[in-house]
Amino acid sequence: MAEGISKIVTSDAPRAIGPYSQAVEVKPHELVFVSGQIGIDPSTGELAGGTVGEQTRRSLENIVAILAASSRKFSVIKTTVYLTDMGMFGEMNEAYETFFTEPYPARVCVAVRDLPKGALVEIEAIALVEG
Repeated sequence: MAEGISKIVTSDAPRAIGPYSQAVEVKPHELVFVSGQIGIDPSTGELAGGTVGEQTRRSLENIVAILAASSRKFSVIKTTVYLTDMGMFGEMNEAYETFFTEPYPARVCVAVRDLPKGALVEIEAIALVEG
């Protein structure tokens, strides 16, 4: 994890029950706010599969690609996940977890009625960039 980022853990709030941190503190650095990404494969312009797991992986690959375009080192510190059905939470969480390690980014997940192009999941991120 980048210098200046520290995980905040307290027993005065519910512990993280998945691959995320309760909170992540950032000392003065540059932040990048990545707009919500649905699981569109940039080579086809179509959704990258019909499952929430496939679309989650592609959404996160899109976020990584956007951050990598800055040619700078980055650490995702916060995500917001939008799901069209909370019944898909477990499958989304399994795919999500493969992209991050401890300390996990802070995260919120909310259910929404619809997403663009009939997507099942959309993810936005805030990242710290260095250099």
